[in-house]
Amino acid sequence: MDDEGPRSYSNSDVNIPVNVKGNLKHLSPYLNFDPVYLPPTQPEFIFPEGASRQRGRFEHAFSQIGASCMVGAGVGGMGGFYNGLKITTLAGQKGRLRVTQLINHTMKKGAASANTLGVIALMYSGFGVILSYLRGAEDELNTLAAATLTGVMYQSTSGLKKCATGGAVGLGIAAAYCLWTSKDRYTEFKRQLHPLSER
Repeated sequence: MDDEGPRSYSNSDVNIPVNVKGNLKHLSPYLNFDPVYLPPTQPEFIFPEGASRQRGRFEHAFSQIGASCMVGAGVGGMGGFYNGLKITTLAGQKGRLRVTQLINHTMKKGAASANTLGVIALMYSGFGVILSYLRGAEDELNTLAAATLTGVMYQSTSGLKKCATGGAVGLGIAAAYCLWTSKDRYTEFKRQLHPLSER
């Protein structure tokens, strides 16, 4: 231990450029450094060699399933609360009995809707992951096929007619989603087909 007291270090002792600004002078010089040493061109996240720089279907599946459950619970809960208000008003219920009935209607309808949308999202994500793995590609065709198969599978216990209806509904929703997310490419494609339409 040195008897001369604490030693103060300078830039020449540690050979680190220091750039102290404003009211940061009271901080340690090691907390103030030249930003040139942090290159802005480096990626924010580290990706494995050859890996895609965006999340695939498997990573998106968890957020899709969770969001579907929450949306289903919210929408179903509001519907259940509204139905509970009508039923308890017609029955003339008041006080604690009415509050209990409202809670029952809200929870029952919310849980049923959350379960339904969660199962649909789970099937859609599962089909999407399988198709993406089998085809080795991630494109709109996977989205359309996964949504159609989800509609068919969800209505599979209700007969062929309901299966076809479910598949058509899934295909329609997926087609609208693909058109919405790819509208820039669609506009460019339409412009290439009709170059004279903008004149």
